[in-house]
Amino acid sequence: MEKETKHKSGFISIVGRPNVGKSTFLNRVIGQKIAIMSDKPQTTRNKIQGVLTTNDSQMIFIDTPGIHKPKHKLGDFMIKMATNTFREVDLILFMVNVDEGLGRGDEFIMDLLKDVKTPVFLVLNKIDTVHPDELLPIIDQYRSRQTFQEVVPISALEGQNVETLLEQIQANLPEGPQYYPADQITDHPERFIISELIREKALHLTREEVPHSIAVSIEKINKEEGKELINVMATIIVERDSQKGIVIGKRGAMLKEIGQRAREDIENLLGSKVYLELWVKVQKDWRNKASNLRDFGFKEDDY
Repeated sequence: MEKETKHKSGFISIVGRPNVGKSTFLNRVIGQKIAIMSDKPQTTRNKIQGVLTTNDSQMIFIDTPGIHKPKHKLGDFMIKMATNTFREVDLILFMVNVDEGLGRGDEFIMDLLKDVKTPVFLVLNKIDTVHPDELLPIIDQYRSRQTFQEVVPISALEGQNVETLLEQIQANLPEGPQYYPADQITDHPERFIISELIREKALHLTREEVPHSIAVSIEKINKEEGKELINVMATIIVERDSQKGIVIGKRGAMLKEIGQRAREDIENLLGSKVYLELWVKVQKDWRNKASNLRDFGFKEDDY
């Protein structure tokens, strides 16, 4: 008689400096874009839960904002949210970029992690960018400062060694129930993901002075009766008039490009044709105002 496999489940927090590839990893594992990706740091502002269900396990991943020194209320919110997950989860993946080497930001995070009772994996991402001979000295650097439950080198972008990491995670999770239905891949409502997809396109396309000042508010989502068409109305919020001009672009060209690119991703998410209407609004210094942060989905308890 075959031995029955015990079902494993648990919550896994992905932490690291900004731009080490946390969202790329999450999207790779889940197989669908639920976290936005950008080459600009501090792209992720809210915790994003991605759910991976297999025959004998369920892994719930929390992609946290990149840990950095905060400069405004929004920054405080992002750091508090990331560190709060340390005690809420069963496992922590501390992700680093091997291409950049151990920096002050990594040391800051390791200081935060050193007294944490939760098991910590060191995940060395972007191994496709370095020669294999360079890996061991980098691993030794981190190991000389802290003990890790496991050390796993991966390339989230290329998919190298990601399956091995998932096996290690499953082996270290406790026995537990299936928290979410098998076909559910995130606990975030569609409104949130749509706003994030629009923000991603704005981040990709606008100049350096705009990205951190961008928020997106979904005003309306409705389906026209008798038509396979979903109407989405959204507002892109910036902090200055000059930024509004950049987002709109000459004769509305930039806003049109943001809309076209976002619409494709939203159609993939919803599995339907989408009519997307975008507006741009100036909300001066919104990142330092609690009322604005609340309006854009940041809970008051967290900042």
